[in-house]
Amino acid sequence: MKYHKNYILLLFGFGVSSLGNWIYLIALNLAVWNLTHSPAAVAGIYLVGPIARILCSFFAGSIIDRSNKKRILIWTDIIRGIIVCTMPFVSSIWLIYTLIFFANMANSFFGPSSTFMITKIVEEKDRQRFNAINSILSSGSFMIGPALGGAIIMLSNTSIAMWINGITFFICALALSFLPNIENAQSESRQLITFQMLRSDFQQVLQFSRENRLLQTFFIVFSIALTITFALDSQELTFLKDHLLVSDSIYGVVVSVAGIGAILGGGAAAIYVKKISLVSYIGAGFSLTLLSYVIFYMSQNIITAVISFIALGFFMAFCNTGYATLYQNSIPPEIMGRFGSILNLLQGILQIVFTLGIGLLAEWYSVQAITSIFAFFALLLAIYLYILLVKQKQYFQAGETN
Repeated sequence: MKYHKNYILLLFGFGVSSLGNWIYLIALNLAVWNLTHSPAAVAGIYLVGPIARILCSFFAGSIIDRSNKKRILIWTDIIRGIIVCTMPFVSSIWLIYTLIFFANMANSFFGPSSTFMITKIVEEKDRQRFNAINSILSSGSFMIGPALGGAIIMLSNTSIAMWINGITFFICALALSFLPNIENAQSESRQLITFQMLRSDFQQVLQFSRENRLLQTFFIVFSIALTITFALDSQELTFLKDHLLVSDSIYGVVVSVAGIGAILGGGAAAIYVKKISLVSYIGAGFSLTLLSYVIFYMSQNIITAVISFIALGFFMAFCNTGYATLYQNSIPPEIMGRFGSILNLLQGILQIVFTLGIGLLAEWYSVQAITSIFAFFALLLAIYLYILLVKQKQYFQAGETN
């Protein structure tokens, strides 16, 4: 893969932003926990995002596909930076949720737009390795971010950690501003977004899905299992503090060790692009990631938890690389925004259901028992998905739709 300027700008911008996100997440979890000491309140952090994505899903894709994606990326970064920098001045849990809501609305535009930019700028033959390198950077952020966030919090407070995250958004916006404008003026539409337009866009995506049943099945099953892991993440802090009795600083260290495995996994994913099939990247990577979740939530001591986190990070790097590559190769760029928004709608609804369900059940029963059961169910879905991918290997390996 040629490491020309545009690839580097993309990797640098997304990498810096990812680093800030992990610092922010650790700080936000601790801020809400210290404010409320409630597992449900912490779980609420993971509910606000899906609600925002659900609302945005009805119109974000239509706007994205008719707008300049580079401009969207820059402005959403600036908006998120301002929101995050404002958050430390807020002491009300409901105002915190409100700011998280608006930040996630901006994120709903950033995600599909960034996928479009990667698809257009990175050549198809380079995508799997590019995604693997991007995974390494994300994984490095996963390791460094929580540890750095924990160190910042120990030396200062959660406010400083959040301000640093805000700065990373501004840096990302600056880096992306140097990317070429890959869309001409004719590709941008000044049409007013109407109900009829939204309905037509929705039907167009549904028609594409009906014509590609295997792809539809893949995304549905993957989304169900993935949103269960998101819901399980909402109980991660509660499990570590209430069940394994770790301190705030140890919590950041425990989470960060997953980045060790993720960096190793990302490196391996980049090296073995030509030797391991795309199907194995997704299927085996996702199944082993879910197995790591099962082991983590069944842990009786901190050592087992740490080992499972390292394994989780390693295999997640393969899964993320494969999924991103399949998505970029399979979804037509002209509907990528709308398809991504509808997928966000599905995942948002599922995440709310699972997060509420797991959060409430964890309040009523044992946190470990509930999280272990859901993790095992997600593992079964991942295994089913792997079987589907293997049986239809030629279809998925080609990354083509019919």
